[in-house]
Amino acid sequence: MSVILYEKMQDGELNRIEERPWSAAMIAALEHVNYLVVAGREFETVEGRLNLDEGKLELLLVPMRTE
Repeated sequence: MSVILYEKMQDGELNRIEERPWSAAMIAALEHVNYLVVAGREFETVEGRLNLDEGKLELLLVPMRTE
């Protein structure tokens, strides 16, 4: 299944990070995972939406602060 990752910006806007196919095992792992690393950046998973019209899973992420 294709998964689209969106970053929620501080101003509330959504920034599309990427879209790529995920295996069934990767999608199942979301039940146990709170954080994702994408392109070397860590994000917290906030919400997910299954878009049946497009056959895609959309994930809303917020960036973790790195000091």
